[in-house]
Amino acid sequence: MDLYIYYRVHVRDAEIFRAKILAMQDNLARLYGVRTALKRRPDEQDGMHTWMEVYLDAAEDFEAKLEQAIGAHQLLSLIDGKRHTEQFLDLSLCA
Repeated sequence: MDLYIYYRVHVRDAEIFRAKILAMQDNLARLYGVRTALKRRPDEQDGMHTWMEVYLDAAEDFEAKLEQAIGAHQLLSLIDGKRHTEQFLDLSLCA
């Protein structure tokens, strides 16, 4: 399963947030073998950017591990509002 998670972060917090989220993703990739990506919309709206975390080939229990990592890296204090998660299956791999 692939996970796409999006949310908003204030522009003023962008650099510290980027450093923290990349460190977290590197750790998750090492521990669980998941491929990661981090994306951000180029424009800002009301002083906020929309960010997106991507996790490819995640195991079914990965979301719980991800939530623990979010807490451990103290990311929620930098995120405005909720994190929205979308799950997709890679149909090119399904028989």
